[in-house]
Amino acid sequence: MRQITSRDNAQFRSWLKLRDSSRERREAGLSLLDGVHLVAAYVEHLGAPEALIVSRSHLNDVEIAQLVGAPGMPQVTMLSDAMFRELSSVATPTGILALVRTPRRSGLPARPGPCVMLEDLQDPGNLGSILRSAAAAGVTEIYLSAGCVHAWSPRVLRAGMGAHFALHLYERVDLGLLIDRFPGQVVATVRDARLPFYAAELRDTVALLFGNEGAGLSPGLRAVADVQISIPMPGKAESLNVAAAAAVCLFERVRQQAARIAP
Repeated sequence: MRQITSRDNAQFRSWLKLRDSSRERREAGLSLLDGVHLVAAYVEHLGAPEALIVSRSHLNDVEIAQLVGAPGMPQVTMLSDAMFRELSSVATPTGILALVRTPRRSGLPARPGPCVMLEDLQDPGNLGSILRSAAAAGVTEIYLSAGCVHAWSPRVLRAGMGAHFALHLYERVDLGLLIDRFPGQVVATVRDARLPFYAAELRDTVALLFGNEGAGLSPGLRAVADVQISIPMPGKAESLNVAAAAAVCLFERVRQQAARIAP
């Protein structure tokens, strides 16, 4: 087991940069996973991380001991509790971090499947929640425009609760170009659309298109969508959170698919 005791250690400083900078994460192709659940999910889906970092007081925690002792795992680096708290991005650290290679997709698939397309989402919690809903609904392809928050930021990872590792994430995508080659129906969620979401056909090869939290979808993407849908809101709220809207539409798709095969 390796131990780092100084905040001036070059390795420790590089981890701090990864935690704080999306540019650093993109350039290095690395991300930090914070917490037992995220680390275990990564190991289950993608295998051993590049490095494991554990706080001194959590070395003997049962779940952490099982993770670090699993076959093929890298050498553990131990930090003092104070240094670990500085590195951790959560208020109450669980005592383990993993340095991982960020999964990267080279180019777009020749024939995209059912998917979620996101334009310029800014809130990490919203993006993480959408990823979690998509994974739960069985829609595994997610396309993010260049203006979206980095999908592998610590806050998005926490909100995603491990969903990242069950999905195919494509970042910095030209959504207009993708829509041109999409083989199915592109369905845009728009507040003033006349067609309610439950009246749209969502079962087959469909792309669910969602826009920025404040501005919504750009006019250009609205114009190239095949269908525009809305979510009826009989209450007094002016709008629905984009993560909630995505969950509603994703699980309406699940309902429609189940209705098709019901006896």
